[in-house]
Amino acid sequence: MAVDLILGWWLVAASRAQQVPRPSLLLHPSQGVPLGDNVTLRCHLPRLAAWVWLYQEEGWSYNKRKKKEQDTAEFSFVSTKQEHAGRYRCQYRVSESAEMSVESDPVELVLTDLRYPPSSISLHPEQHVGTGTNVTIRCWNKDYGATFLLHKDGSSDPIQRQDFSEGGTATFTLFGVTPADSGTYRCSYRPWRFMSSPLGDSVMLEVTPTPAPPGAAGSSRGNLVVAVVGGCTAAFVFILVLIIFFLLSARRRRTQRDESPDAPPKKPEAMEFQVPSSDSEGLTYLELQAVTPSTQPPNSPIAPQPSVIYTEVAVRGRH
Repeated sequence: MAVDLILGWWLVAASRAQQVPRPSLLLHPSQGVPLGDNVTLRCHLPRLAAWVWLYQEEGWSYNKRKKKEQDTAEFSFVSTKQEHAGRYRCQYRVSESAEMSVESDPVELVLTDLRYPPSSISLHPEQHVGTGTNVTIRCWNKDYGATFLLHKDGSSDPIQRQDFSEGGTATFTLFGVTPADSGTYRCSYRPWRFMSSPLGDSVMLEVTPTPAPPGAAGSSRGNLVVAVVGGCTAAFVFILVLIIFFLLSARRRRTQRDESPDAPPKKPEAMEFQVPSSDSEGLTYLELQAVTPSTQPPNSPIAPQPSVIYTEVAVRGRH
C-alpha cells in the first residue's frame, strides 16, 4: 500500500508539472560580461506568477516574491564576482494553486577576467584560399592549461572548442571551406569552466570561388543534348516494341480462333470458268470444292481432302 501511495503521489506531481508550462531564462548581456560589470538574468513566465526561483547549479538559490503578478522576473548582479559565474535555471509557482513548473533550460554566465592575457592566433594558408581548401587555425597563450574556443565575428556562440589543452596551444581545422566561411576569427581560452580570457588577436579568412575549368559549360550542354536524344530514342524503341507485341498477340488470337474445334466450317467456294467463244460445243465448266465425308465424330477435326468434280451441263438441248 505504501508503494501504491508513493507511486500515485509521483504520478499526480508529474501530471501537474506537465500542465504548467516551462519558463525560459535569458542573459543580458548574453556574452562577454567582464568581471565586476552588471548582468541581468531574466525569467520569462508563460503564466502569471508571484513566486519565482532562480537556481545556480552547485551554488546559490535565489527567490523573488512580487506583490503584483507578472510574466517576467529579473535577477540582477550589480557588480559580478567570480562566485556569480556558473549555470542557472529558473522555476515558478502558479499563484492560484500550489502547482510548480518544471525548471527552465540552463544558461551559462561566463565572466571575462581581464587579468588573463589575450591569446595569439595564426592562419594557414594565409588569407586568400580557394573553395574546398582545408584551413588550419592555431591558437596559443602563455602556457596556461585551458580550454580553447574559436570565435567568428557575427556568430553568438563559439564555432569550435578544444577541451583542456596542455602547453597552452590548440589547433582548429576548417575542412573544405566555402565562401560562407569567409570572415574574421579570434580565440579565447578558459582557465576554468566559467571564467574566460578576453578575445585575442584576429585573422581574416577570404575564400574565393574556384573557377570552372575551360570547356565545362560546353561539356555540360553536350551532356544535356546526349541525354535528351537518348531519352527520345528509348521512348521510340519502347513504343515500337509495344506495337509489335500487340500485333503478334492479335495474330495469335486469330489463329487460335480459326483452329478451334467449335469454329464453324468454311463454306466451299465455287469458281466458274467460261470457255472461249471459239469452242463449238458452247460448254461451261464449273470447278467445285468438295469435302470428303468422314465417319469420325464432329468434335475431331480432320483436314479437308480437296477434290475436283467435273460435270457436263446441257446447253441448247445438247449434252
